[in-house]
Amino acid sequence: MRLGSINGLRCKQLKLVILAFFMIFILWKWEEGTYYNTENLHPDSLVLTHPANSRFVDQHTSSEEDFPSVDSFPDSVVKVEKQATGAPPPLSAVSVSVDVADEKEASPSDPKECNHRNGIWVSDKRRPLYSGFGCKQWLSESWSCRLTQRMDFDYEQFRWQPEGCEMPEFEASQFLRRMQDKTIAYVGDSLGRQMFQSMMCMATSGKEREDVEDVGVEYGFILAPGAKRPDGWAYRFPSTNTTILYHWSSTLCDLEPLNSSDPTTSYAMHLDRPPAFVRDNLHRIHVLVLNTGHHWNRGKLRANRWEMYLGGVPNNNRNIAVIWKAKNFTIHSVVKWLDAQLPHHPHLKAFYRSISPRHFFNGDWNTGGSCDSTSPLAKGSGIFQNHSDDADAEGAVMGTRVKLLDITALSRLRDEGHISRYSIKATQGIQDCLHWCLPGVPDTWNEILAAQL
Repeated sequence: MRLGSINGLRCKQLKLVILAFFMIFILWKWEEGTYYNTENLHPDSLVLTHPANSRFVDQHTSSEEDFPSVDSFPDSVVKVEKQATGAPPPLSAVSVSVDVADEKEASPSDPKECNHRNGIWVSDKRRPLYSGFGCKQWLSESWSCRLTQRMDFDYEQFRWQPEGCEMPEFEASQFLRRMQDKTIAYVGDSLGRQMFQSMMCMATSGKEREDVEDVGVEYGFILAPGAKRPDGWAYRFPSTNTTILYHWSSTLCDLEPLNSSDPTTSYAMHLDRPPAFVRDNLHRIHVLVLNTGHHWNRGKLRANRWEMYLGGVPNNNRNIAVIWKAKNFTIHSVVKWLDAQLPHHPHLKAFYRSISPRHFFNGDWNTGGSCDSTSPLAKGSGIFQNHSDDADAEGAVMGTRVKLLDITALSRLRDEGHISRYSIKATQGIQDCLHWCLPGVPDTWNEILAAQL
């Protein structure tokens, strides 16, 4: 009896020890982030569209823009939303006094790695980097808020100060010398085009440049019959043989007409193929910046007659057919393909730019939503977090050689920088709280890009 009791006691003790080790293991894995699922649930949004050219409904213009009806992110970085999994969300702080991203207090002697995602907005009276009046050669009228009725321009006089390092001051001639004999390509939606126009203004210091050559025809950027604009623009600076170009690919999917002889044909939207322009020109590109996001909605697919294809055939996978999952699948697919190409193109530096935040308050783009704030940094000036606000983009580049140009959180603090009600062809009751005034926030995106080249 006594021996049996002793054996029973030892068995219970052994079970408790095993249970304790198991709990310690679970807690350790949780701290490491292994069980943290960064995939957010994105609703399937419906949008009305306005045609922009003869082929596709795009986002090249501003005042006639259609905006996704649901933003994938919280309205403000002041709030810390719960993730769909119930796991601890990425931590954000809008106060510069406390870094909540790391519970451990860093030693003053420990060198900090330059993290361009984290930092603070600081006032800088030397800004902007160029004049909205002077950059008419490269800047769309609808995005140059200096040409509108807007009277407050404080939003132009801020620069981003990254955490733990000094970001080099952008200087046009020095940048062009660094980019000698190189091609910089932006491929994406209208926010990508804003970044392209911003770079053209920065590289020319916003001045008229008769010497800069239009080389769009070399890349197939010609105006199709009946179209309002080509599918891209390309300009070359002869003094340094530097080319800066933009190609419109709002979803980063390859689009293929199902019947090329029929002008009303539908298009195969290949979720697992990068745009043909990228495939065909990758060997000519030295810096590639990809983006997508705001075009992923049922309204755009219907208006453009885009049909999802996977493996060369119509997609029958209902799980992938959900809009946000199709977007996420495409981002992962194009990044994976690009990562596989990089060893064959050692001269190429590739970036995926995270999504640019919207700031519609008290409604959406078509229900009276507005962004009337004229007070810079009303909700805080700093970002200190350990994850990107764009979990899809962060997950896609993880473990690859493609770098994440993470601009989402820092841009979310700048709701006063949107075009708002002041666009040239403003529609009564509709504000543009998606695109940015230029000069403005996209200039900072390019400064961060330049600092990482």
